[in-house]
Amino acid sequence: MQFSDFGRRRVLAAFDGGEITSDAGGLLLRETAARLNLWSRMARYVDDHRDPARVRHHLPDLLAQRIIGIALGYEDLTDHNDLRNDPCLKLMATANTQQGHPPRQRAGASTLGRLEQDFIEGDRRYHKFAAKTSQLQDLYVELFVESYDVPPDHITLDIDATDIKTHGHQDGGFFNGYYEHRCFLPLYIYCGPHLLLSRLRAGNADGARGAKKAIKRIVGQIRAHWPKVKILIRGDSGFARKNLMNWCEANRVDYIFGLPRNTWLLHKARKIRSRAAVAMVDSNAAVEIFGHFSHQPKSGSWPRPRQVICKTLHRPGRDQRVRFLVTSLNWNTPLVIREVKAFPNDRDAMARAIYQNIYCPRGDMENRIKDCQLDLFGHQTSAHGFKPNQLRLIFAGFAYVLMTQLRLRALKGTDLARAAPDTIRQKLLRIGARITTSIRRIKISMPNQNIFLTAWQALRAPT
Repeated sequence: MQFSDFGRRRVLAAFDGGEITSDAGGLLLRETAARLNLWSRMARYVDDHRDPARVRHHLPDLLAQRIIGIALGYEDLTDHNDLRNDPCLKLMATANTQQGHPPRQRAGASTLGRLEQDFIEGDRRYHKFAAKTSQLQDLYVELFVESYDVPPDHITLDIDATDIKTHGHQDGGFFNGYYEHRCFLPLYIYCGPHLLLSRLRAGNADGARGAKKAIKRIVGQIRAHWPKVKILIRGDSGFARKNLMNWCEANRVDYIFGLPRNTWLLHKARKIRSRAAVAMVDSNAAVEIFGHFSHQPKSGSWPRPRQVICKTLHRPGRDQRVRFLVTSLNWNTPLVIREVKAFPNDRDAMARAIYQNIYCPRGDMENRIKDCQLDLFGHQTSAHGFKPNQLRLIFAGFAYVLMTQLRLRALKGTDLARAAPDTIRQKLLRIGARITTSIRRIKISMPNQNIFLTAWQALRAPT
């Protein structure tokens, strides 16, 4: 076909492009998953009740198709009615085709939809899969432990709850007064960039419900591999519960939680607040004053007094803002000793170090939750049943794990070393390419990209 000339040159078009994909970067996800043996390990915790003689798409291949699809930006199952023919997505499955035959067509939306349903809920003729969600969550922790070549001396676990808005009256969806809409209230636990828990809960659940049980299970798994590791738990004021703090103290786990302020706490912090007021008047500028004191509620709900950190912010013309933390950390804690060195001339060095250098970095967890729920579609819990929605959240979590492992293993030293999943997807994974299939090889022709080459070299190196 000939179009209007471009200057002296003719403009021609032909239908000889062959098979084209826009997701050639998915090959990096394939290699990352292969080094983790991810699909086979996930398949151990999903019971497959299909007739083996009639199975066309094996369970590990279904898991790979669904989770890599999420990582590539295809959030809906209906997307796979077209994706099943994508020449690059076909390579995400195991090589189970005969020699000389092209890769097999992938599963459609109906087959993948059955994967997300529970075997117990409904007619057994159609519900052939049963996921063991607790064991799948444990796999998060196994992958986290394996990511370290040498056991760390100290790790910090961040715990938080957030909302997922419901799509109508779904099982477990309730109105939540804090978020002011009907929602689920999932619980997340991270260690740095590593996801350790993504548990769906009913929207009317207490913010700390299940926190102690989850922490106990995760700490037990970690200490089974690293008996000597020191563990710190961080959370906001919703997790300052006596049962969780008592358990931490009994099991050599440090903690630092926000503490809701009340008149008794404000009274005990009066000297710290007065110092802030005087410093603000003297300087006529905003000041931050830190302090600490021993505290036990008047109700006697705590078995013993605990260390409370107080931060007072006073700005001219505004009321004081006072915030409190409760912690097991003290002057003798190695982590505090290290961080206090940053404030050599501060009379409240311990309180400032605990608040600013140890507690405040937990805010980065909010970004990790956004990565999981927004960039990787963890908010797409639109099934009516509760357990299918839990499984969808877990699948989004494994897409997050896959992207995190790709970033840590293959993107160090590149511009994408700290990029969000959506940025990695747009700049590295969504690459157009032509695929040529012959008897002996499958060739993916793609434009030159230095970061892709760097990632490939890192993934092909022996681990």
